[in-house]
Amino acid sequence: MTKLSTELQRYFFEEERSPQVTLADILQLAGERTFGFFFVLLSWPSALPLPAPGYSTPFGLVIFLLAIQLMSGRKAPWLPDKIMHRPLELKTVQGFLKAGMPWLKKLEIVCRPRLTFICTGLSGRIIIGLGISLMAISMMIPIPGTNTLPAMGVFLTGFGLLDDDGAITLAGLVLCLMGLTLTSSILFAAWLGGSNLLDIIKEMLGR
Repeated sequence: MTKLSTELQRYFFEEERSPQVTLADILQLAGERTFGFFFVLLSWPSALPLPAPGYSTPFGLVIFLLAIQLMSGRKAPWLPDKIMHRPLELKTVQGFLKAGMPWLKKLEIVCRPRLTFICTGLSGRIIIGLGISLMAISMMIPIPGTNTLPAMGVFLTGFGLLDDDGAITLAGLVLCLMGLTLTSSILFAAWLGGSNLLDIIKEMLGR
């Protein structure tokens, strides 16, 4: 199977494209690994240490819908035509890909089919879907700090699904758990009147 980085390089940088692309256009790259491909692609902008205004909420919603379908046992994802054909600026997509491609290539070096039951079994897919759905909700929360780490968890978990690599998927789920902890602490701090947990800790130390 051709590496994802090779396919993305060819599709977005080597072949001639219109100024706008859609998810339906990009889907042809996925083949049989549609769920993992979608999770990687949609979490990519928010997982990078770069500003991605306007992407976390809509992409988080789509990731949530896909995670529910993964838990339900669907073999292939379904999305409304409005989402599948929503235009994305080619230059914007290329910018995110250039920033994240070195990390993607490093992951591809160690990624291989192992512990495949985690990615292919129904119980494993339910756990994966649950973790990703919680991270998707976190990505949709318009509070600083609730996007990047959860998106990284979705990205790594989805990357493991691409090649049925249960080890990488488990590492992604660990990131999801860390993201859940971070988001919960931020929401708890906000409920107490602080902007984030660090502010609460500083205030306690100051006292």
